[in-house]
Amino acid sequence: MSRMHQLSACPSCEEPLEEGDKFCGVCGYDLSAVPQPPGDHPTVALNGSGPHAPLEWPDAPELGSSDSPAPVHRPADLPGTDSGGRELPSAVRFDGPPAPDEYPLAAPAPAPASAPAPAPPAAPAPVPDPAADPRTAAPGTPPAGQAAGPVCVACRAGRVDDDGYCENCGHAQPRERDHMEQELGAVAAVSDRGLRHHRNEDSFAVSATALPDGSPAVVAIVCDGVSSASRPDEASAAAASAANESLLAALPRGTHPQQAMHEAIVAASESVNSLAQAQSDALEHDPHRHQNAPACTLVGAIVAGGLLIVGWVGDSRVYWVPVDRTTPPARLTEDDSWAAQMVAAGLMNEAEAYADERAHAITGWLGADAYELEPHTASFKPDRPGVVVVCTDGLWNYAEAAEEMARVLPADSHHRPLHSAQVLVGHALDGGGHDNVTVAVLPFPVPPQGAGSA
Repeated sequence: MSRMHQLSACPSCEEPLEEGDKFCGVCGYDLSAVPQPPGDHPTVALNGSGPHAPLEWPDAPELGSSDSPAPVHRPADLPGTDSGGRELPSAVRFDGPPAPDEYPLAAPAPAPASAPAPAPPAAPAPVPDPAADPRTAAPGTPPAGQAAGPVCVACRAGRVDDDGYCENCGHAQPRERDHMEQELGAVAAVSDRGLRHHRNEDSFAVSATALPDGSPAVVAIVCDGVSSASRPDEASAAAASAANESLLAALPRGTHPQQAMHEAIVAASESVNSLAQAQSDALEHDPHRHQNAPACTLVGAIVAGGLLIVGWVGDSRVYWVPVDRTTPPARLTEDDSWAAQMVAAGLMNEAEAYADERAHAITGWLGADAYELEPHTASFKPDRPGVVVVCTDGLWNYAEAAEEMARVLPADSHHRPLHSAQVLVGHALDGGGHDNVTVAVLPFPVPPQGAGSA
C-alpha cells in the first residue's frame, strides 16, 4: 500500500495520479500491486501576462439597463457599455478596409478520420500505446466474430460490458463527462477532465436556431463549477442547459439577442438556485451537516444577424481572433475576480494581480449564496471574419493574453472549429492540465455588402 502512494502516473496509460488513488481514473488500472512507475514528468504552467487588446467594432446596437435597445455607439464617441451601464475598455481600431465575406456561417466540417481497421481474427489483441490519450483516441472496432458494442479505450479491442469494464483487458472505462465533444458545423465545443481532477465539473451547450427573418443564430454556453461548493458538476450542467433552452426559446420569437442573453443568464441562475433548495430539503433532518450551495460561472456567445453578443458571470472568458492574423485579437469579457478588481482599482497592474495567489478568487457566480446577480452582456458588430473562443480558466490559464490565445488557435480555425477546440484543450493538457478544460469555437462570418433581411 505504501508503494501505491508513491506512484505519480498510471503504469498503463501514464495518467497522472493523486495521493490515495487505488485505481486509475481513466483506464481503471489496479494500482495496489505494480512495478515502480516511470519518473514523473514535471510540467510548466504557461500563464500569460501583459495587457489584453480590447476591441471596438462600429455600429453595435446594445441594450441599456431599461432592457430596450440603446442608441448606436460609434467608434469615435464611445467604446460601448455593458448591460450594467459601465463603460467597456478603451478600444483599438481596425485599420484598412473590411475583409470580404469568404466564409459561410455553417462551413461543412471535414469528414472525421476513419476508425482503425479491425484486427484479423487470428491476430492477438493489440497492445495499448502508453503514449496515447485514451480519452481522445478514436476507438477501434471489435475483432471479427465479437458482438457489437462499445469498444475499450485502453486496449481498443475488447467489448465493454454493462458494468463498464472491458471483457478483454478488464479496464474500467472513463466516465461520460470526462471527455465530451460536440460539433454542429457552425460551432463546436470540447470539455475535458484535465490531468489533476477526479471529475469534470465543467459543462457546455451549443446549438443553432433561426431568427424570425430566417437568418441563422448560433449559440455557445460554457459553465465552470465552483469546486469549493457542493455538487459543482450538477450546477454547471443545470446552468448550461437552462441558458441554452432560454436562448432557443427567445431568439426565434424576435427577442433582441442581447436581451435574450441577459434572460438566459437569469434562467441559468434560477436553475442553479433550485439545486440548493433541493439540497436544503434533503438536509432538513440533519441540522449539524452543512454544505455550500451549488455554484458555477457562466459565459456565452451568440452569433446572429451580423452581431456578436457575449454574456458572463464569473471568470470564464470570450476571445476574438480575426481570420486575418495581422489585425489584433482581443478579450471581450472582464473577469469577476479579485485580480480584476485590483486592476480596476489601480492598485496593481495586470501582471502583478494575476501572479497573486488570490487572483482567481471569484467575486461573481451563479448560486443561492451568491451576491446580487449582475449579468454582464455586451454587443459587437465585427467588420471582418474571425473566430470567437469561449472558454473556462482551465484553458486561459495557459493562454491568458489575447495574443497568446491567437498563437495557439490553428490558422484554419474558421473552417475547422472542432479540430481547433481539440487543439486548444490539448494545449492546456500539455501545459499541465491542472483544471477541467472547456472551450467552444464559433466562426464569425461577415454578411455580403448590401445584404439585408427581407
